[in-house]
Amino acid sequence: MKSLNLGILAHVDAGKTSLTERILFDAGARLRLGSVDSGNTYTDSLLLERERGITIRSAVASFELNSILVNLLDTPGHPDFIAEVERTLALLDIAIIVVSAVEGVQAQTRVLVGALQRLAIPHMFFINKIDRKGADFQHTLQALGRLLKSRPLALVTVRDAGTCLAAVDTCDPASAQVMSQWLDVLCEHDEALLHDYVSHPEAIDTARLEQGLREQLGKGLVNPVFAGSAITGVGVAQMIEAITRLSPIKSHDASAPVLASVFKIDRGWGGHKRFHVSMLAGTLHLRQTIDTPLGASRITGIHVSASGGLQSATHASAGQIACITGLEGVRIGDRIGVRSERHQSAQTFTPPAIETHVAPVLPAQTKALWEALGALAEQDPLIDLRRNAAGLVFVSLYGEVQKEIIQATLADEYDIQAIFEESSAICVETLISTGQGLESLEDASNPFLASVGLRVSPGAPGSGQTFTRQAHAGLMPTSFYKAIEESVFETLKEGKHGWAVHDCEVTLTTVDYESPSSTAADFRHLTPLVLAAAIESAGTQVCEPRSAFRIEVPATMSSPVHALLAKAGATISGATLGAETVRIDGSIVTTRIYTLQHEIPNVTSGLGFMESELATYAPVVGTAPCRERTMANPYNRHEYLRQVRLGPRMGRPASSA
Repeated sequence: MKSLNLGILAHVDAGKTSLTERILFDAGARLRLGSVDSGNTYTDSLLLERERGITIRSAVASFELNSILVNLLDTPGHPDFIAEVERTLALLDIAIIVVSAVEGVQAQTRVLVGALQRLAIPHMFFINKIDRKGADFQHTLQALGRLLKSRPLALVTVRDAGTCLAAVDTCDPASAQVMSQWLDVLCEHDEALLHDYVSHPEAIDTARLEQGLREQLGKGLVNPVFAGSAITGVGVAQMIEAITRLSPIKSHDASAPVLASVFKIDRGWGGHKRFHVSMLAGTLHLRQTIDTPLGASRITGIHVSASGGLQSATHASAGQIACITGLEGVRIGDRIGVRSERHQSAQTFTPPAIETHVAPVLPAQTKALWEALGALAEQDPLIDLRRNAAGLVFVSLYGEVQKEIIQATLADEYDIQAIFEESSAICVETLISTGQGLESLEDASNPFLASVGLRVSPGAPGSGQTFTRQAHAGLMPTSFYKAIEESVFETLKEGKHGWAVHDCEVTLTTVDYESPSSTAADFRHLTPLVLAAAIESAGTQVCEPRSAFRIEVPATMSSPVHALLAKAGATISGATLGAETVRIDGSIVTTRIYTLQHEIPNVTSGLGFMESELATYAPVVGTAPCRERTMANPYNRHEYLRQVRLGPRMGRPASSA
């Protein structure tokens, strides 16, 4: 079977869902054209999606095009649901980035294209809304290369942009002008083509140009650009025709051992878990026992994505998107079947930067609230759900819109009225210098039958948390090393002030044990004490998230905007004066971004535009905020040992604790 996983990505309101509906309709996968305004789109199936006119959960629609199975994935456009986009990217063979010909390249467009470039996923552009007043195809085309570091190559031309008569014509590579434009772009990464172009250009024909375009698209070296109107359908046919002709099509072996990747988890009407998988190889059968990272599971139900939606099936083959039931303990990102593994993909987007305390209106629903939020967090692993020692529940979020959606979902699907308090920043702790900690078997104060030595040092910004072994791996059983490593990462979740320790390197320098009395539990309990001592030796500072912003306002309205920024404590890094507008660049504490987004349109009569993204973490000025702990506190030795309930069972006298 030949297949193509095609993703539709865009900044909110660029027309992504409308384009998805148009493609499904033009490809014959839908008998009726869905409309965002009418609330009857195929991919936005949730009631909240239809009420608000935005995509919240990714959706799949499959159809055949020129004997190729196309799995079309519609993803959220609002930045609050970026985690949903992240899971989809790993599946894509190619992506279409929808850009408005009126608004041009926007904040989310840059984030998405940057992620695609890092993941080396081929992508093309569709410049939408060419029939809207103010549409400018050429200006938008130039912005793709200038702002996105892309290599756009227009495969169409636009006539009468900005009017209801707007039309799209396909470029003919046989014409001298078009051929010259294509060669200028393609020869940059094709020496053979450049040689022929210089030596005997008459040998270059349309087939040769398209072959070069196809190869460079697959390598991410060029980005074809189409244009049109998703609402009216103008220009969409040209893009659909080119998709299967130029895209990297995959051929699958249905007889190979089964391998599938889990990219989404939700629940059916009966509350049972449904696992959405991309079939990478082989054929999965109903009632088949399949390997998972946590053992074997039996498949109890299979639905495959096809024209008309999910359809009940007895099997799912390589190349298809399937929804299955019966898996146990599987998480998003895991692979099942041969080479089943707990897959930890590199995160391409920043983690949530704000959190909020959630409580039920009716105290009797506290347990139900925790379970409901747990189910929602299951569907979105980048949302962290935690409960502190006092039993208060907190969820981490990407923005205020996401908070509203979760609140509405709790009410609509779980009949729970919840109160969300004002959001606060999720801070981090960073190391000031290098520090070491050591607890030895010979130490009388060590109540564990284990020796552990750790060194911590600051990592590069954005490097995350790393763990390496300097101590020889043959000294102890593997389970002891595993207990140390797991305990290190668990302890790093809460530093001295209760925040996660950010961008740090942890090195295991010393290990020893007492045979045959030592157990993995000795190392699991001792490691937090040693790591805490090393972190205290290095010192930490609490840092808060700061977002970079860009604001464009009419020049005559810049004064009230500057006053607003000063009041919010923003740092302005530069201002660029244009013909009629002023562009203001700067940074601000992330939690204040949401207020600015609402106030700037008010002080500019709706003419101001703002985009932002999490840029860095900066030390908190003044008293560092603390976060209540959820685990035993290794920075308070006496309290920690009391909480882990030490005694003679650990091989030491109880008085040692």
